[in-house]
Amino acid sequence: METFQAILTRYSCRQFTDQLPSERDLAIIALAAAASPSGMNRQLWRVIIVTNPQLIADMEAEGMKNLAAFPDKSAYDRIMSRGGKLYYNAPCMIVVPIKTSNPPGGEYFDCGIVSENIAIAATGQGVNSLICGLAAFSFNGERGEEFKQRLGFPEGYEIGIAVLLGYAAEPGGKPHEPDLTKISQIK
Repeated sequence: METFQAILTRYSCRQFTDQLPSERDLAIIALAAAASPSGMNRQLWRVIIVTNPQLIADMEAEGMKNLAAFPDKSAYDRIMSRGGKLYYNAPCMIVVPIKTSNPPGGEYFDCGIVSENIAIAATGQGVNSLICGLAAFSFNGERGEEFKQRLGFPEGYEIGIAVLLGYAAEPGGKPHEPDLTKISQIK
């Protein structure tokens, strides 16, 4: 698939089958992540492919528990209205831990680039995705350190983002309509 076509057709899949992407597809997607540019080429991120269903289930249960306890119930209510699954039954996720840069802040931009490379590469391989910022809730409670250890986070790294991967349970998801009013040009 052409890159521009992948950008235009990618959408946030919110209901996955249990079919794992092939090892070849995961290797291509991981390579796209590792090829991401970063500020001063510091690469203050790691790419961790998770296909262990029990680990994903454990992280989801902790994330939902922590999300339910969060004072602002809007995200929790939205997840519950979509079936109560933080990870939408995805059989695979790529977790992107990050290390604070000096000065701090740039690591978040780099993390965004990595997650977009993952999502576009996945679409190009025919794999659906969802960039999942709410994955942070799996790491914000009493089991956060446990999950960092189980995933092999390097010392000093914290959760950046996760990207869920798999195949849509209900094909035909629609990308959002580009809002061309958001574009301006200064000459």
